[in-house]
Amino acid sequence: MMTRKGRDDSTSLISMTNPADQNYGSTNAEVNPGDRNVFSDGITRIDFVLVWEESLAKDGVSEKDKSSPSPQDSHEEWRKYFLSKLEANGINQEMREVLQAKKKITYVLLSAPWNVLCYYAEEISLQVPLQVVSTPKLNWSETILDKTKISNIMSEDVPNLPPDYYTCQFRNNKLDRFLGSDNKDTFFKPTQRHQVLYEILARTPYGSSERGEVGIDRLLRENAFAAAYPLHEGPFEMPKGEAVDPQSLSLRQILHQYWARWGCWYKYQPLDHIREYYGVKIALYFAWLGFYTGWLLPAAVVGTVVFLFGIWQMVTDTPAREICESGDEYNMCPLCNICTNWTLSSICGTFKVGLLFDNGGTVFFSMFMALWAVTFLEYWKRTNAVLTHRWDCSEFQEVEERPRPEFTALAPLTMRNPVTDLEEPYFPTRRRFRRIMTSSVVIVIMVSIVLMFVIAIILYRVILSLIIYKSNNTFLIYSAGRIASLSGSVLNLLVILMLSRVYVYLAHFLTHWEMHRTQTKYEDMFILKVFIFQFVNFYSSPIYIAFFKGRFVGYPGNYYTLLGIRNEDCGAGGCLIELAQELLIIMVGKQLINNIQEFILPKLKSWWQRRKIHPKVRAEHEDMEKRGPMGDAAPWETDYELLVCEGLFDEYLEMVLQFGFITIFVAACPLAPLFALINNWVEVRLDSQKFVCQYRRPVVERAKDIGIWMEILQVITHVAVISNAFLIAFTTDFLPRLYYRFGNEGSLKGYVNFTLATSPRSFNFNETQCRYRGFRDQEGHFRPEYFELLACRLAFVIVFEHVVFSIGRLIDLMVPDIPEEVEIKIKREHYVAKEALAENQVLSEVVVNEEDNLSTDLRRRAKHTASHPRESDSPPPQQKRDTPPL
Repeated sequence: MMTRKGRDDSTSLISMTNPADQNYGSTNAEVNPGDRNVFSDGITRIDFVLVWEESLAKDGVSEKDKSSPSPQDSHEEWRKYFLSKLEANGINQEMREVLQAKKKITYVLLSAPWNVLCYYAEEISLQVPLQVVSTPKLNWSETILDKTKISNIMSEDVPNLPPDYYTCQFRNNKLDRFLGSDNKDTFFKPTQRHQVLYEILARTPYGSSERGEVGIDRLLRENAFAAAYPLHEGPFEMPKGEAVDPQSLSLRQILHQYWARWGCWYKYQPLDHIREYYGVKIALYFAWLGFYTGWLLPAAVVGTVVFLFGIWQMVTDTPAREICESGDEYNMCPLCNICTNWTLSSICGTFKVGLLFDNGGTVFFSMFMALWAVTFLEYWKRTNAVLTHRWDCSEFQEVEERPRPEFTALAPLTMRNPVTDLEEPYFPTRRRFRRIMTSSVVIVIMVSIVLMFVIAIILYRVILSLIIYKSNNTFLIYSAGRIASLSGSVLNLLVILMLSRVYVYLAHFLTHWEMHRTQTKYEDMFILKVFIFQFVNFYSSPIYIAFFKGRFVGYPGNYYTLLGIRNEDCGAGGCLIELAQELLIIMVGKQLINNIQEFILPKLKSWWQRRKIHPKVRAEHEDMEKRGPMGDAAPWETDYELLVCEGLFDEYLEMVLQFGFITIFVAACPLAPLFALINNWVEVRLDSQKFVCQYRRPVVERAKDIGIWMEILQVITHVAVISNAFLIAFTTDFLPRLYYRFGNEGSLKGYVNFTLATSPRSFNFNETQCRYRGFRDQEGHFRPEYFELLACRLAFVIVFEHVVFSIGRLIDLMVPDIPEEVEIKIKREHYVAKEALAENQVLSEVVVNEEDNLSTDLRRRAKHTASHPRESDSPPPQQKRDTPPL
């Protein structure tokens, strides 16, 4: 086969002298006697399966066989033409039919022969091995435990570890220089075979190419096919009744036994096995999730310590003791228009509970979490670099991406692509810009709707409090504020979940309407739309409580109103305890609901999928013979009963929103990282079980990183620094207490009286004065302390964010994105690839001891010696070669 390299590829190949690694392709790449993922000949491997269903009449004849015309005729023609084009491209096919009570299911088994695999492997730049890498692989926690000589209970000996290789792009005319090239059955991994088949399926037309009738994706959307998927490598269950050698397990069984079971909750994830089976994109998600969960552990420990410090503060705090011992000393003004006066000592318990979240440790923990977030992202970049290099994606650049099937079908114009020089569908840029602007207006409207619901919940809390006060029930009146706040938080969670579902559907419609050419651009715009909305949807209520509630209340005799109702004030215990309550209900409640859905819904969907397919009433006699003595369903039938993998969008979105909760508002709830850690331990197992047990096997995808989610995480980190600065300065009592200590010789005695203002004489009822929170005089004017405190608050915000951003920038400079050892390996890989594929070198000269090559030990240089060029029998580049071309 000719390639684009012309002259360089015309010379004869030099056989490699080192033995090939026979296990390169997969642990079970060769066809074993018990392997059922094969054609009827028992040899040809099944690389992909296409499925379609046809309804049957009462006499058992397919509706398409009747003389009357059917709307499915066009689908039938498309399938015939599509399969004929696949056959013309050299794809082996075998068809199986299964009859049921009301329909016939047809399975088309596909397999790519060796020459087709080689052609498309070079076409899509598959990475193949040159040399084994012997450097050990350790993660950061394992390294720390090894250095501290602590037994690592998280480590697990997972069998059949996929080896690491130096790789380069496949070149068909350099085949003999790659490891394992002498065995065509195992040279290409099963996942690489899947990639090749999917590439062919995505390119093959089923009708007019000018109308965009190309590719399996569009056929699936047109319902011409019901499914298209690669097969799992056998069942995930372990063999029963006898001891099994772990080395003999299939990769799917290994993943279930050492990853997807609940008993593995404290073990490392077998990331190399996940990558080997599901590809880099899915493996990167689980690597990021595991890395994030591991980093939550120190955050959860520090947050718990801060929370315990709050418990100690409950016992020793001077203002708390003054409030509890004040008796009737402080007669407080009513919290609503129909409320009565109350004494400050009545909130003794509530005020002490508030100290759990509002104490001196809050400032330290806020700064700690801000630096934690920055450091977490920097070290994830390093981990991402290590993993993507190990998984051959560090320099991955997507080739010119084909247009999406929907874009191809709906684009009104065509234009010649300057890269591929092919006529392609085209959508005018100006029309797309107008549509994007219209979508932006819709997003603003949806955000406005969210804010309207927030205002409605505010009014709900105020009205509910008024109703409770009118009930004359002493117990309810005492707890009116707490009842209104708790019920409002639960109602807000329900509204959030409802609006989320509505908006996701709307975002799909808008992104589809914008007519983005490629799938990558489509996904990025969809993710951005959904995140902007979800950010406002989930965080608007906490932002209101943290920064606006109780700020625009006024003072006795001059209260501000909204729609004729007095503005909502913070409860007797302050706004911070309400913010902590709101965060816990929204974050923990959402996590519980999501976990229940992820545990129950896939099982219900799987049951319904099996119910639609079974029971079978009859099948071809040949199929029954091939199922073996037990009459088990064929692998392609079993996999068809599984659910379609819907991608990683929902998984990433859930974790990114959680990341926002534990960073943006962490000053109000130090236990948030602990709840996130517990949730993520569960999340890893739920997601792994879905992929191993309940999803069809997805086609592997390559990726350099986690995509646009990384930019979103960086934005959240910057927002978190500013948010926590304002939260500490304006919502907590940290600065007022510090200000009072400075002017009172370090003592907080009398602090409670310092924070309370006296009502104006015009407001006094029966000549009885009342107190309220604020720094005002009896005329309602601000006291000098208010302006001094305001200056301190603003100065604190500026200093806090400058210090954190400066330290974060310093961490960014000190921690390189790519570790030095990875840079060395990348250079080493380039060198190996260059030498191995060069025309004037023998591969044996390249293969050296890995440990010697990467050693950094210093050696004394010999004196008075000249370096001699490497001896070679090959002629210099300027001389004409005598070797004839292939």
